Amino acid sequence: MEQAIVKVQNLSHRYSVQWAIRDINFEIQGKGIYGLLGSNGAGKSTLMNIMCGVLKQTEGDVFINGINTKEDPVGAKRFIGFLPQKPPLHMELTVEEYLRYCAYLRWIPADKIERAIDEVLEKCSITHFRKRLIRNLSGGYQQRVGIAQAIIHDPVLVVLDEPTNGLDPNQILEIRHLIKDIAEERTVILSTHILSEVQATCDYIRMVEQGQIVFSGTVADFDNYIAPNSLLITLMNAPSVDELVKLPGVVGIDELGNNRFRVKCTDPRDVVELVVRTSVERDWHLTEVGIERNSLDFIFAELSKKKK
Repeated sequence: MEQAIVKVQNLSHRYSVQWAIRDINFEIQGKGIYGLLGSNGAGKSTLMNIMCGVLKQTEGDVFINGINTKEDPVGAKRFIGFLPQKPPLHMELTVEEYLRYCAYLRWIPADKIERAIDEVLEKCSITHFRKRLIRNLSGGYQQRVGIAQAIIHDPVLVVLDEPTNGLDPNQILEIRHLIKDIAEERTVILSTHILSEVQATCDYIRMVEQGQIVFSGTVADFDNYIAPNSLLITLMNAPSVDELVKLPGVVGIDELGNNRFRVKCTDPRDVVELVVRTSVERDWHLTEVGIERNSLDFIFAELSKKKK
């Protein structure tokens, strides 16, 4: 069996008397983008900081590429690239000077530093800014420099904390594209509370709520975690709402305008067949029918309730 890139066993951490996370267990085996999702105060930052060696856990173990972070923290950190929410940039340095400094911190051999700098400058599309002072870069390009320092030593695991926070829409799209590019070669853990970010970027989700994992699976699994209970239909020759609500299995109707209706029901699949059949029999001219998927926000809220 392939060795896990990240393995978390019985992980718990307590601040004073309150547990921030409690008995967390999971493994990450392969490449891709793993969303670490959770509301503010859920424990995701604590979990992320422990994985990156910034914080020492109260109980449990974390293995990075097979190395226990408690027994050999330096060895484990060789495999980790970390971008905190506030990038650790030195504004008075040029981009090139800063990345050279980061390369020395990461113990990259002296004869390989220049090549490593050139590679991350190209990967992050900031080669033309190599002589520019970091303070003179836009927020989006400063974030690229932050990502460049996180991957300069070619880690197998890259952890990014709210990497698009504070960026404008164009910069967000550019950073998302960069993250996806990086994930082709590495495992990326993306910590965020923004659901649209997860949907647009991630392949897998782990959701933390009140210090425990409440969901683990693909984005598609998350979308379908709570069974949908409504249909969206368009009837060009629509009957009255009273007639629609009398259909077996229908528990409510919302008029959406332009001959569109939301049909709330007990079993959407059975009601789809019934609506199609009845529309033909009663000449309702059905032009659209589909099961309405729950929004990520709704699923997030429902999962959060389970820990309250």
